[in-house]
Amino acid sequence: MSTMTESPASFPALNYTTARFLTSAPTLAQCPEDSGTEVAFAGRSNAGKSSAINALTHQKALARTSRTPGRTQLINYFGLMNGTSQRLVDLPGYGYAKVPEAVKLEWQHHLAGYLRGRHTLRGLVLLMDVRHPLTEFDQMMLGFADEREMPVHILLTKADKLKKGPANASLQKVRSQLREWEDLVSVQLFSALKKDGITTLSQRLDQWLALPKDI
Repeated sequence: MSTMTESPASFPALNYTTARFLTSAPTLAQCPEDSGTEVAFAGRSNAGKSSAINALTHQKALARTSRTPGRTQLINYFGLMNGTSQRLVDLPGYGYAKVPEAVKLEWQHHLAGYLRGRHTLRGLVLLMDVRHPLTEFDQMMLGFADEREMPVHILLTKADKLKKGPANASLQKVRSQLREWEDLVSVQLFSALKKDGITTLSQRLDQWLALPKDI
């Protein structure tokens, strides 16, 4: 897949407050019809994925947050603009969940199947705690994306937990470590609590979710 070079501003702006729950799927086979466009959100169970989706959509509980990381074990779909052609996808959290190893391996299997086999997937939003980026899970997800030459937008979440200097230092370090993937990977700071970084994220999603002209 070639990367898009057009400015994000050249794509129609979507209204993410229109996001509505569509369905949950335990496996790739039970996902909605593979048509239209969709963007997936992935991250370790404590990376703040649900909080980021809720902040993006200006909804308090669209994506469920939990005091028990890893509770979400399904692929959750949200439709935009009162339709089903453009979708946000909340992938199962991974990492700190207190579940048997066999269950974790099953999650990994479904994640791999989704990322490798979903034709309408236009990009991956990968969330990492700004204080602990590029974990083993993050590297695994980047590997899946690299196999498909699929663009990845990294959110360094919980940026409000650090002062501006250390937060920017973490941002630059991650960019430096991923320099070999700079044609596919972009990185930004993000704070769901402070609502910082939503515009940048929205513009990237607008670019990825732009529908083909024949739809």
